[in-house]
Amino acid sequence: RARWEGGAFEGSEEERHRILAEAMERGAAYIDVEWRAGFDDLIRARDGRGVIVSLHDFSGVPADLQFRAAAMRRTGAEIVKISVATSSLRDCLPLLDLARNNEASGGDGAGSVLIGMGEAGWATRILAGKFRSRWTYAGRAAPGQISLDRLLREFRFRSIRRDTAVYGVVGSPVAHSVSPAMHNAAFAALGIDAVYVPLRASTPDDFMSFAEAIGLNGASVTAPFKPALAAIVDGGDPVVKRLGALNTIRRARDGWTGINTDVRGFLAPLAGRIDLAGCRAAILGAGGAARAVAAALGGEGAIVSVFARDDNQARAVASLAGGAGFSGLPARDSWELLVNTTPVGTSPRVNDTLVAPDDLAGAAGRFVYDLVYNPLETRLLRDAATAGCDTISGLDMLAAQAALQFEWWTGQPAPKAVMRQAALAALKTTEVSGLSGE
Repeated sequence: RARWEGGAFEGSEEERHRILAEAMERGAAYIDVEWRAGFDDLIRARDGRGVIVSLHDFSGVPADLQFRAAAMRRTGAEIVKISVATSSLRDCLPLLDLARNNEASGGDGAGSVLIGMGEAGWATRILAGKFRSRWTYAGRAAPGQISLDRLLREFRFRSIRRDTAVYGVVGSPVAHSVSPAMHNAAFAALGIDAVYVPLRASTPDDFMSFAEAIGLNGASVTAPFKPALAAIVDGGDPVVKRLGALNTIRRARDGWTGINTDVRGFLAPLAGRIDLAGCRAAILGAGGAARAVAAALGGEGAIVSVFARDDNQARAVASLAGGAGFSGLPARDSWELLVNTTPVGTSPRVNDTLVAPDDLAGAAGRFVYDLVYNPLETRLLRDAATAGCDTISGLDMLAAQAALQFEWWTGQPAPKAVMRQAALAALKTTEVSGLSGE
């Protein structure tokens, strides 16, 4: 690949031409010739067969993409490959339009490979069939590529058809979310023809435009879009109205509907283990996850206190449970349930904790719940276990809320053990953000 097209070849254009010609003579299945290279003789030598004519634009999506694609097709090459840098989901839509226009004009799309480079373009790689691409690329050779193992195993690339139902997780960033592993494993276990993909959006409108264009069936919603999409999607869920945030949407007959499974997902691991009515619960943090936790605990009759750096924010969160908000940290003997909703302790800073071991002295028999799920056992949970506390990992909440999402989308019981196992496997191989409820 020439340097002027993003490659690393150091030689002259004459050398490149000679190497490509020799590859043809030796029976290479395909050679890749840049559209701007002017190597038309190589295309003619095979009547286009086994020749890819390619365009790589690292600056973004060119305004004249349709014109360039038409010119590339006129070269007679068997495959037209177009790779453009994407910074939003909307940047993928010209590629989708290109594929559909070509199909509508009489082509079957089999002669195209259309790729959005970067995390925002992952859908073009995973959903290659929907973009009418003959194939896609996997590995770590270029920005935004997905490993071959993940593409084949997690996303089940070879089973994705044009009519396969599409779900996803929308946020920024989302590339290292373990949600695709859980939901794709669940679809596979129940034989559902569906795929779940990461969708890195720049804005809520960016996501909604892509969702409509691709025919998205549903999505998990994560930071920073939970409040914004709650304002756009009206599902009538009282939890959404109370929190001003949703974490799940699905397509309805007249648009979209949404719910919030974080509250029930948080409570699920506590069921049968602790009586929350009258329980003194201390929440660390005042972000979106803390709001869901406060609403959950308040709804069960717990006595809630919220602790954060900003006491005004702490009081605002505590008001969801009729509780009190403070700056700083809770006193040693002031709680029966301690919940960390902050990212403190998340990988790679695994030795960080908000609660010193001495502050857990005498806490035997109490509960400590850390919404961080990477690592599975945080420093806080480790110290709490040493002090004799019962501990709950953020993975328990993550898996519980994901199961609720799956059931709402499909109407079928979620294979919870399969989903949890998939999350555990993904945690061993993927760098993840690691905080449930955000």
